[in-house]
Amino acid sequence: MCTVAVPLSGLSLTTVTFGSWAAKSCSASWAASASLPPSSRTHARSMNTLRASPLSGSARAVLLVIVAGCLIAAIGFGARSALGLFLEPITATRGFSRQTFGLALALQNLFWGLGLPLAGALADRFGATWIITAGALMYALGLWGMSVADTAASFHVFAGVLAGLGVAFSAFSLALAAMVRVVGPERRTMVLGLGTAAGSAGQVVFAPITQGFIATLGWSTALSSLGLIVLAMAPLAFVLPRMSVPQASQGRAQAEQTLRDALIEAARHRGYVLLTIGFFVCGFHVAFITVHFPAYVRDVGLDPIVGAWALSLIGLLNIVGSLGAGIVGQRFSKRLGLSGIYFLRALTILALIFAPKTTFTILAFASMMGLLWLSTVPLTTGLIADVFGVRYMATLFGIVFLSHQLGSFLGVWLGGALYDNTGSYDGMWWAGVALGLAAALIHLPIDEQPLPRLRAAPVA
Repeated sequence: MCTVAVPLSGLSLTTVTFGSWAAKSCSASWAASASLPPSSRTHARSMNTLRASPLSGSARAVLLVIVAGCLIAAIGFGARSALGLFLEPITATRGFSRQTFGLALALQNLFWGLGLPLAGALADRFGATWIITAGALMYALGLWGMSVADTAASFHVFAGVLAGLGVAFSAFSLALAAMVRVVGPERRTMVLGLGTAAGSAGQVVFAPITQGFIATLGWSTALSSLGLIVLAMAPLAFVLPRMSVPQASQGRAQAEQTLRDALIEAARHRGYVLLTIGFFVCGFHVAFITVHFPAYVRDVGLDPIVGAWALSLIGLLNIVGSLGAGIVGQRFSKRLGLSGIYFLRALTILALIFAPKTTFTILAFASMMGLLWLSTVPLTTGLIADVFGVRYMATLFGIVFLSHQLGSFLGVWLGGALYDNTGSYDGMWWAGVALGLAAALIHLPIDEQPLPRLRAAPVA
């Protein structure tokens, strides 16, 4: 094992614990430290700092964690965001209804939400490495099962339950929690924005590639190929910190708090409850669009490739939106930023309802929605870290994200059910407008100030 104190360009001190594989990258820093006289080493420890150049082993170790976390986010989010492209070929081949397909992915979102608090608690306790590895294996198996399932029940088990738990245990939010622990408070939201943007980059890459796989290899082989790509998250997970934040980097108030105390504290905090309710709307919006938008594009008479490029464009602009939210949230009010995002989503959906359904309209909608897509994540996770600290961040965000996934379940399932009964998605678009306006109001009363225990015992 190797423990390294890492300052980066003015970032506050953070202690990172790595396994032997990642430890090689910080051997140069240890060698430099060992060469100091004992008195100097003692003084350095008392100052709680190790002076490192931007190219030192300790700086590279932090960079390695951030790069690995971004790649995990890109693969996990990219593969999941492309599943809507399989709706039409699977329903046509297997004879499933859109409601059957929608229910499977709704179950996936539900089990993702149900599994994430447990995955977050385990990651907070033991580190994210083995959690993400197990999740990658389950998710890959679920994707393969989707390719061979020939009944609605088996399709729901593989695409819904198994893949959903796989996504939960390999979720990009676990990687984000690991990344935020290697930087100081003044860079948290920016790093969260970077990791979220990486997930968006995965969507940019995976949507057109998956559509190409479907066209050239067939949808069944395309699903199996996605499963193999998902397995790449496992070796990347071994770069992430293996343990939760040590006491030296989190302050005594966070170090001594138990998980039970953290959960009670959050449940009694009005802002946390409002944040949880508001994130339901985010899930409703993004899950419905991810799964049903390609089919909607075809329903309005446009080429299916327009739907694929729309998803890719959402991912591309989401990079800008996520990075922008990370930068803005570092300097300005996160609650006001969230309120503005949901209000603009409502206006964007309203414009789609009344605009003529042309290729330009679809791509313009995708562009605007992309800017607003996951820009909620760095602000939401940043609020949690600011108010409650980072010790149980993965767990607390996991609970908030459960609300997101309940919204996702409703968005995906209800979209399929309404379409099968009415032949239109209009009801879903109007519901998206109403919920967006409600979420804009819900976030306004949230108190962004850190809890008194954090103000009384600041991070070292």
